[in-house]
Amino acid sequence: MENILKVYKSDKFDVEDTTSLSLFLYPNSLAVFAKDNNQANIGIHFYTTFSWDKLDGLLVNDPLLKLDLPTKVYLHQPDFCLVPGVLFQPGKEETYLSFIGDLKKDNFYFSSPLDSNNIQLVSYLNKKAKKSLEARFSDLSFYHGGTSFLSYLFKERFNLIGQEILVCVFDQYIYLAAFTDQELSVFNIFEVQDKADILKYVSILIAQLNFDKNYVRISLFGATEQNGITEDWGKSYFHHFRILTPHSNQNYPHGFKHLKSRGLFETYWQFD
Repeated sequence: MENILKVYKSDKFDVEDTTSLSLFLYPNSLAVFAKDNNQANIGIHFYTTFSWDKLDGLLVNDPLLKLDLPTKVYLHQPDFCLVPGVLFQPGKEETYLSFIGDLKKDNFYFSSPLDSNNIQLVSYLNKKAKKSLEARFSDLSFYHGGTSFLSYLFKERFNLIGQEILVCVFDQYIYLAAFTDQELSVFNIFEVQDKADILKYVSILIAQLNFDKNYVRISLFGATEQNGITEDWGKSYFHHFRILTPHSNQNYPHGFKHLKSRGLFETYWQFD
């Protein structure tokens, strides 16, 4: 699989101005955000196709990834769990994850605190991949990719109605969250082939939570021309359907034309 690179950068981009990196490893793609000392994004390398067996090659050849700078790695993967903060014990991450299925050996486990430490998002990374990253970067921190979307939803929770379903589309996957009376009821990830699959999972969740189809509100992030999702499409199935763009906590200098047309949630909001 060839790694197809799209480059976005400020009009005055200079690699020497980069002081930190954020890596977003999606199931089938990869984004590298280069940030300056003010945490503004000055350059982005987006690989529209990516496979894990190409990671070592990218670390050697990509001009941004050649830099040994403080680096945050956000791993979007299906295996994770949410643990209430009052029950969470550091060092027990493997035990928590064992409840979701059999785990391979040689994993590095990590967790991310959310909602003022009320929830810990627990996940893991294969130690071989971690070793490759550590060979390049001396200052690393790891997060599950869902932290950005979840942190945004917790920030916006008081703008939610009593029955709310929120969808974030990326690659051929979706994050699916549900809030009941502004409290998180469900958060999960699903692989989807097309927008019909999104309709299927949302409908199943409505039934499982006993939501009122005429009252529940569906909010979707990540609609693009490529996935063909429009408000007219959504409103043909749901009474309250809307396509949203996240409020932004990310800064950009001049440039970056066409970047936001990709629909990446982290273009607007990142868990920092």
